[in-house]
Amino acid sequence: MRTDNLFYKVFQTLPGALFELLGYNTTLAQKYTFKSVELKELAKRIDGVFLPKTDGDPVYFVEVQFQPDPKLYYRIMQEAFVYLGQNSWQYGWQAVVFWAKRSLDPGIPMCYDVLVQGGHLRVFYLEDTPDTSNSIGLGLVRLVVEQTSNVENRVKQLERCARALPVAQQRNMIELVEQALVYKFPDRPWRELEAMFGLTEWKQTRFYKEVKAEGIQQGIQQKTIEIARSCKQQGLDIEMIMAITKLSREEIEAL
Repeated sequence: MRTDNLFYKVFQTLPGALFELLGYNTTLAQKYTFKSVELKELAKRIDGVFLPKTDGDPVYFVEVQFQPDPKLYYRIMQEAFVYLGQNSWQYGWQAVVFWAKRSLDPGIPMCYDVLVQGGHLRVFYLEDTPDTSNSIGLGLVRLVVEQTSNVENRVKQLERCARALPVAQQRNMIELVEQALVYKFPDRPWRELEAMFGLTEWKQTRFYKEVKAEGIQQGIQQKTIEIARSCKQQGLDIEMIMAITKLSREEIEAL
């Protein structure tokens, strides 16, 4: 797994993490939708964009980088301006770059000094992420860059925080922790990682079993709905669909 993809999944699941890293109130995330957008002129997509749900709020272009890339600033600025032009954007915007370490940053080219001064281009280093025991978003960021000796404590902190999340987010949280560990220790078998960092015990808890059961149930319900819609498209009557899916007449009519 590419590490930047992992972070985009973090932002998708916990959009408040971006604003927490920027030093803003995490409630701002409620105003945004995180997605990738297509740039027709460049024949490519920007993976990380926070789009405001209402006019007037700024758009955020997010780039996460774990490898040296001397052209990164030129690329993200090009992508940002193409997006602004294609969409006739009239409001504020920020391009935010997250480097894993300071040593990877080649430095912002002087031609973008005015954008830095205006607050349109901001740079952060994940190794400098504040250490916190009550933030699930920052905890995930810390896990990816954590020293090996403290990974177990970080996983335990994330487990405690996860219990306060809604069920769907709890399930996503477990998956993100697993993916982060696989990234950090790519040469170790998964079962070994589970035992090493207490995930085996975590998965034996009532909390995990309930989360897993809820996820399975949601998956079954979604599949049943898809089958019902397919049957309807094929012209089957409601009685036949009821017999196939075990849904009620009211549920099928609602679909």
